[in-house]
This record gives sequence, structure tokens and C-alpha cells, in this order.
Amino acid sequence: MAKTRILLVDDHEVVREGLRALLARREGFEVVGQAGTVEQAIAEAARSEPDVIVMDVRLPDGSGIEACREIRETRPETKVIMLTSYADDDAVFASILAGAAGYVLKQTRGSALADAIAAVARGESLLDAAVTQKVMERVRSASQRKADDPLDALTEQEHKILALIAEGKTNKEIAAEVYLSDKTVKNYVSNILSKLNMRRRSEAAAFIARREGSGSS
Repeated sequence: MAKTRILLVDDHEVVREGLRALLARREGFEVVGQAGTVEQAIAEAARSEPDVIVMDVRLPDGSGIEACREIRETRPETKVIMLTSYADDDAVFASILAGAAGYVLKQTRGSALADAIAAVARGESLLDAAVTQKVMERVRSASQRKADDPLDALTEQEHKILALIAEGKTNKEIAAEVYLSDKTVKNYVSNILSKLNMRRRSEAAAFIARREGSGSS
């Protein structure tokens, strides 16, 4: 029987080693890699091709949510469990939209984390009905706001990147300014254009210029 291949992502080596030792005691699990940053997580996921990733939400060079989104875009079969210190509604919502199978609190007992890994490896979700309902309500609310003003559908990070697009900056220049990889910025730009129903970044820049012009007149 094939083992469940696991990648551990946390910026603290002690935490990763503790998780590795814990999961090594569980039959059917194999830790195939470790990473401490968003960049390392994306590279290691491509190299080790894990079945499940245990991903810390907060990483030194960005958010584990961004890493989750990018990994899931290239490897949708990989399941991601977000590891977080507290059940923040915004973080949970963003994680689900990024394709995470759910989240586990860092205070959770080791056996419960192992059970969660086994569950998502079987294709199950870690989200209970109440959380799923809240997410669907927020999705519907976001869709309604989008009908009113397309900019309302953008996340805070997308607003920031859109402003830099409007300044004429390239993806590489934007990446350096917001501390993300070029590829991650490219994905953000694609998402922004999709939400604004536009095909080219020049359209987005012109749109912002018109908005700012009408606001100052």
C-alpha cells in the first residue's frame, strides 16, 4: 500500500522536526520534504510531489496562503492543510479560496493532526458545516459587491498590486516591492484582470487613471 507523502512547511526548524518525528510514528506516512519559506515551499512541492502539505500561514517571505494558491495551480491533486495559531475568519476564508482542504490550529494534539492528514489524503474536507456556510455567505456577498463596484472584489494585496500596475511597473519591479516571486505576481495580475473583466494590464491602468481623474474633478 502506497504511503501518504507529506511536505512540512514552517519557518521554525524545531517545529518541522517535531512534526516529522511525530508523523514518523504513524504507519502509512512518509515525510518527503521540508521548507521554511514560500519560495522553498513552492520549489520543494515541485521536487517532492507530496500528497499532503502541512503549511504554516505565516512565513518570512510572505503568506502560506499564497504558497498554497501557487502550488495548487500547478498541482491540484496536492492537498494543503493550513497550520495557524488562531482561527481567524479572514485567514480561513482566504485559505479556502486558495484551495486549502482546511486548517488545523497549532495547539491541536499531534494525533488530531495525523488524523487530519489522513482525512484529506482520502479526499475529505476538514471544514465543518458552519464554516462552509460562512464561506458561502462571504462568496455571495463578494459577488454582490462586485456587481456594485468591481474594485470591491479585490483583496488588499490585489489593490496594492493594481496601484503598482497603474504606475507602469513591470511584474519584476512589483515583485521586488511587495516581496513576492515574479510568478506569484503574474498570478495576482491574472486574477486582477479576471475580476475586472479585462484582458490587458494597460486596460487596468487606464481604468485606475479614469477613476482617480473622476475622483479629483
